[in-house]
Amino acid sequence: MKPILSRVLAPLTVLSAAAALTTACGGSDASSNSLTVWMYPVIADQQASRTYWQQIEKDFEAAESGLDLKIELQPWDNRDQKVATALAGGNGPDIVLLGPDQVPQYVQNRTLAPVDDVTAGAGSSFLPGSLKALSVEGKLYAAPIYHTITSTIYNKELLDKAGIKTPPQTWDEIRAAAPKLKEAGVATLDYSASPEASLNLNFYPLLWQAGGTVFTPDGKKAAFNGPAGVEALTFLVDLYKDGAVPKSGLSNKNVFADQALGKKQVAMGFANVPADVKIAAGAWGKENVIVGLPLRHRKQVGFGLPGGLGVNARSKNKANADRFLRFMIDPKRITSLTAASGFLSPRTDVKAPAADETTAKFAEALPYAHSGEANVSARQVMSLLSAEIQATLTGKKEPRQALDDAAKQADDLLARQR
Repeated sequence: MKPILSRVLAPLTVLSAAAALTTACGGSDASSNSLTVWMYPVIADQQASRTYWQQIEKDFEAAESGLDLKIELQPWDNRDQKVATALAGGNGPDIVLLGPDQVPQYVQNRTLAPVDDVTAGAGSSFLPGSLKALSVEGKLYAAPIYHTITSTIYNKELLDKAGIKTPPQTWDEIRAAAPKLKEAGVATLDYSASPEASLNLNFYPLLWQAGGTVFTPDGKKAAFNGPAGVEALTFLVDLYKDGAVPKSGLSNKNVFADQALGKKQVAMGFANVPADVKIAAGAWGKENVIVGLPLRHRKQVGFGLPGGLGVNARSKNKANADRFLRFMIDPKRITSLTAASGFLSPRTDVKAPAADETTAKFAEALPYAHSGEANVSARQVMSLLSAEIQATLTGKKEPRQALDDAAKQADDLLARQR
């Protein structure tokens, strides 16, 4: 009898995680017929997620007789800390869901195994960017199973109330709309400034739209404190000071429901995913949901990346892990996962089914997708920069000082990594 699909309901500390993982699949008691997968909430609805992955377990075990698959649903909170601890400790799962900015660090630590063989013969069926984003020095370390894209989403009711007929699509248009929306009693732009929120979904898109980058081309120094970074952070801070960014954003973790945007306290978001459309339709009324393309300033950019399955380098089940990866990148599974998650397909031969015309708009945003900037210190730099952005929003520092302070810390960190 195989284990029941489980969901970790609360984040673990490093210490408790390490203790709990001593008997995980990478340990000495691992069975060659058993596979453990750490999956994350790519399907927003918890019950739908459990149902989907339970069926994947059954289907894989039916296709691979004698193998026992356990998919453990993990929370996003403390994800990096837990995965890094598990892999570095030689324990953890056989397979884990990863994003491009995680891969370089784990490759440097030699905790991921290459998975080029998994896509052999099928590489031309994937979006070139999806494979490149999950590769390091030409080797693939995670097999793409979906592709995310973020774009703008607007509350038509609130725009109408403020007399705004055309949704703001540029920074200048946002600035012009802000006083009208303030007079109507709502904020303009949603933003998540919690230290636990990914900068890929808040500050980095603004930085890229201003023409900036997080790192220098060689990846050895921070570049976010250049003129583009100062412009982007000043744009954000000015909006916040004027009430155009909701004050609740200081504690938001890139959450839509039960936050300002979901509660109709702000008129637009600029880094929303297709799953948010369903939530918005329920909260605002379907007729009030407008999906647009990514914001424009000097450039038009939205965040979007592939999610891929990586294999623990110390897994005793590498051959079986590769079998599961091949199972998941099959067009049939890609189709079912895009339908369940609302994300897009990483394969050119699989078109993600759109629930309606509104969600179909996200496919139009895919050409503007930026998958982030891969660097072994990417996640640590995010933490340093998040704290400084908080300092500017709370009035403790000016944008240039905050970015320079974060860059100095980042440069020290990057120097130690070399």
